[in-house]
Amino acid sequence: RNRNFPFPPGSIHAMVLSHAHIDHSGNIPQLVRQGFRGDILCTHATQDLCRIMLKDSAHIQEMDAFYMNKKRAKKNLPEDIEPLYTGEDADRCMEQFKGIGYGEIYPVSEDLKVTFMDAGHILGSAVVILDVTENGKSKRILFTGDLGRKHLPIIRDPVQVDRANFLITESTYGNRSHDPIENMKAELRRVIEETTGRGGRVVVPAFSVGRTQELVYFLHELFKEKALPPIPIYVDSPLSTNATEVFRLHPECFDSETHSEFLVEGHDPFGFHRLRYIREAEESKKLNELSEPCIIISASGMCEAGRILHHLKRAIPNPRNTVLIVGFMAENTLGRRIVEKLPEVKIHGELYPLRASVEVSLGFSAHADREELLAYIEGIDRKGLERIFVVHGEPESADAFASTLRDKKYPEVTVPKRGDRFSL
Repeated sequence: RNRNFPFPPGSIHAMVLSHAHIDHSGNIPQLVRQGFRGDILCTHATQDLCRIMLKDSAHIQEMDAFYMNKKRAKKNLPEDIEPLYTGEDADRCMEQFKGIGYGEIYPVSEDLKVTFMDAGHILGSAVVILDVTENGKSKRILFTGDLGRKHLPIIRDPVQVDRANFLITESTYGNRSHDPIENMKAELRRVIEETTGRGGRVVVPAFSVGRTQELVYFLHELFKEKALPPIPIYVDSPLSTNATEVFRLHPECFDSETHSEFLVEGHDPFGFHRLRYIREAEESKKLNELSEPCIIISASGMCEAGRILHHLKRAIPNPRNTVLIVGFMAENTLGRRIVEKLPEVKIHGELYPLRASVEVSLGFSAHADREELLAYIEGIDRKGLERIFVVHGEPESADAFASTLRDKKYPEVTVPKRGDRFSL
């Protein structure tokens, strides 16, 4: 399915990328492979993150294809599984990326200008403004991208855009409310204290970009406050390690608190002394031999691939351990099955009993919830707002948020279906 685009890739003049998360950027190498030759417009931090994330994505696909073909060969089936794209494809597409600063008005063409404003979701994330002129009339299309939350650590709050004619809004949490951000650190402390008190380990599936760095920042603060027992912390993900290096390269994206901690006081909230970043596979395997309490943060965030699977296999049969869920788990993922606390879950084709404690702390989410999305939209002047499109959410969430907007008497609110086209 991901090889089939609903348009000829060569017919597209330019791409606008809101942020680096793989559900937004992950198929760019395939688009370029099939003939797209235009600019890929994004912020500078997004460009740097995509350089490592797309390479990592290609590596995972190449390895998956290798193992699948190995299994097929054992069954005397032809070895014809190909990766969606390769590392070479990932490198090639980066040549078309063009970084643009926040607030810079960039002319895509004579009649179209793009501006990125900070979305406060992850490093480099952007709310996208498209100013279009046609037949002497100007209209503004505003896309929230993935909208962040106020008062999250490290990155700045979302920048309010106050004028748009057409709004495209995400709706990931359009039917839910998060726990207050103020409770996040206390919740993290409670889970760690309870787990280490019974001699267990805390295993955290976390996205390599954004969530991992937030967790590390909170742990840094807790240790600085002497609020946690002296236990080791491991970030076991080469991508997380590389992504953290990109964070260090972009202090211009930091909020005032992190800016002070990092640049003024000279502390590194991503590299305190109890923390170890694990790159090599052999080092990762050795973590399974540890008997003392520890914290392991590993990718992937939804438990669908990567080193987290090995840590879960080791951790979940033991009731002393805790799996701490700190982000959204999509339907039909291992992460969702763990959240649902099924008695057994399948990992690498084998069933494992889920006896470990499962804690879900969605206060860590970097997505705006229903109230935060609504507050952002209410910050846009209603006078010029002609239509709202609700996208990027599971059907229940998107439909619920669209209903909320209709209840607020907003103009035409639409939840587009795949393949729908609209004339603005």
